[in-house]
Amino acid sequence: MLISAVFMITGCASWTKTQKGAVVGSTTGGAAGAIIGRASGNTALGAIIGTAVGGATGVIIGNQMDKQAEEIAKTVPDVKVERIGEGIVVEFNSDVLFGYDQSDLSYQAENNLNKLVEVLNNYKETDIELQGHTDSKGSVAYNNALSERRALAVSDYLVSQDISSSRLKIIGYGELSPKYLNDTEAGRAQNRRVEFLITANEKMKAEAAASASN
Repeated sequence: MLISAVFMITGCASWTKTQKGAVVGSTTGGAAGAIIGRASGNTALGAIIGTAVGGATGVIIGNQMDKQAEEIAKTVPDVKVERIGEGIVVEFNSDVLFGYDQSDLSYQAENNLNKLVEVLNNYKETDIELQGHTDSKGSVAYNNALSERRALAVSDYLVSQDISSSRLKIIGYGELSPKYLNDTEAGRAQNRRVEFLITANEKMKAEAAASASN
């Protein structure tokens, strides 16, 4: 099943994100998502695949995620927004959020996060995993701690802006999950990032399943 799912993801480039989400969710689960995430070096991909439900329910969830992703892209500056399966990845470069080697949010960061908060509060039936990442400079232990502090700083700010803490999960990956090459300054700068993984919570899944069965 896992091999089939990976083949379908990579081989059907013309499919929409929603269609891919329906297939992935029907053929894989949390364990498979973790395997795919580790194999691809993309922890966001693995986490989102692990929460997918698939089928007609997944299509309904995907349609809702399409709308939310479009709203985020229009509202929030200086972010990358990607639809994956039944979820959304919002990537903030750490330079936008933090000073060099710092974990305190800048004034500009708070302004940008406020715009994202507006959208998140319009879609309350979602969970948000905050993943902190660093480049490869410094020790593994130091980078792990820094990435976790940065994810926690973002989480604390979201809670201060009335995002329920029950929706949030934080993980610090340090330098262990680069998306870009660490052998150039530009690549290292891109790897210093915080990613928001937005997925359906249990209420949204139940409502989507009920709609799919009608």
